[in-house]
Amino acid sequence: MTDLHNVVLLTFRDSAACHPAFEEAQQLPGLRQAAVLERGADGLLEPRDGFTRGAGVATVGSGLVGGLVGMLGGPIGALLGFAAGAALGNAAEEGRATTTGAGLIMLSPRVPAGAALLVLELREASPAPADELAARYGATVERIGADAFDEQVRAAERRAEEDGEDREDAGASEAPGTPGEPGAADR
Repeated sequence: MTDLHNVVLLTFRDSAACHPAFEEAQQLPGLRQAAVLERGADGLLEPRDGFTRGAGVATVGSGLVGGLVGMLGGPIGALLGFAAGAALGNAAEEGRATTTGAGLIMLSPRVPAGAALLVLELREASPAPADELAARYGATVERIGADAFDEQVRAAERRAEEDGEDREDAGASEAPGTPGEPGAADR
């Protein structure tokens, strides 16, 4: 059976139940990332917890490869190679973190006041482990294919960029002075 790459959303009406579920979720087979979004009764949304399996591996791995290649240039080459490799690996991890942040922003409207959302990125051989976790803690479950979710995030980012460009264009077309004031364009 082929593993399915999903974003699994567990919604908790009682935000207190989300935190132990988050801790337990870190042991789920196939887990890549987990994050908790919590909205207080006042409506303020806060990212509470986050976990990334293998965080730092790209940075260290790229640094080691760069260091090995740099050894051809001697000790200084190894040092420079490690630094360059680590910088490239870190850039890759930062890109992933930025995409993850955009995904969480996109999910924020799904979190009702006083509730929490546990977001899991999983490669699932079976939905049973995540479903059982949700049942133990009284959460509802929603699955979105990871590719479909990534496309939703990219579409939201494109809309945000277009909105920003529209605002810039609108700001540039206004003449100095107070809009609507007679003669404002003549100043």
